[in-house]
Amino acid sequence: MKLYIKNMVCNRCKMVVKSELEKLGLHPIHIELGEVEIKEENIDSIKLDVISVFKSVGFELIDDKKGRTIEQVKNLIIELVHHKNNDLRVNLSNYLSQHLNHEYKSLSNLFSVVEQQTIEQFFIKQKIEKVKELLMYDELTLSQIAYQLNYSSVAYLSNQFKRETGFTTSYFKQLKSSKRTGIDSV
Repeated sequence: MKLYIKNMVCNRCKMVVKSELEKLGLHPIHIELGEVEIKEENIDSIKLDVISVFKSVGFELIDDKKGRTIEQVKNLIIELVHHKNNDLRVNLSNYLSQHLNHEYKSLSNLFSVVEQQTIEQFFIKQKIEKVKELLMYDELTLSQIAYQLNYSSVAYLSNQFKRETGFTTSYFKQLKSSKRTGIDSV
């Protein structure tokens, strides 16, 4: 049986979900961002317990198809931006369509209606959070960050950063405070 889980955005999330399911006596077989396959065919008898445990650690069980699709879009974008830098050179609409076997237009319409933002806006916000992370590490130049995140130029990255955060990249670097947002909160 597959379970679909909202807010599962990183490898630590996978570990927490696995641990919590095992505590409930369930047997996870395969875990991906937003999706877990368990050995059990039916969890009706403990579904409320699963919902409660997930809620206590910041996750949510998704039962409807639209919710699952939106969560899959988010997880693919998060994985692309935060874990697969080399793949950022692909066309986002083709990438999502191929991975989800849906036309991009239908994905885009559904996402916009439910999330009150476009897929592109969500993608940009994720990229800006990655820029913030890389700026705080202070290991790469702005030019290297722009290249890594597939920006056409440093100027374009800087303008988008300022538009999204209200700060210049150099001012943000000086702050080095808690101006980052968790990727599950973007």
